[in-house]
Amino acid sequence: MTSKITNLLLVVAIAGALMCSGFAVAQTATPPPTQPAPAAGPDPGHPRVNQVDRRLERQQDRIQQGVKNGTLTDQQAHRLASKDRRIANQESKDMAAHGGHLTAQEQKQLNQKLNNNSKKIYKEKHQ
Repeated sequence: MTSKITNLLLVVAIAGALMCSGFAVAQTATPPPTQPAPAAGPDPGHPRVNQVDRRLERQQDRIQQGVKNGTLTDQQAHRLASKDRRIANQESKDMAAHGGHLTAQEQKQLNQKLNNNSKKIYKEKHQ
């Protein structure tokens, strides 16, 4: 069973590929897991991981909505999504180092990066 972050990365990668080829991206929702995650993987119940994952998902939704309503170009959306992908990759590395968890310091650093990208998304959408 793939983790939520893996699903998010897959959606972001597909959206980026479609945007680069000039197609509009439809918003997709990931179905809720039907069975518990394996014990060796990330802990889906860990509050710091869940908080960062929700922020990444909301920012991706904002980017896709911007493409859909024309406030973001495909190039802008691709650039913004790439920044979120780098944040998600850092989250994965941090989680791997701590058995599927994030430390409070790692969460703080990820949130600072998410804050910066959120401001960029806002500015790009409202120019």
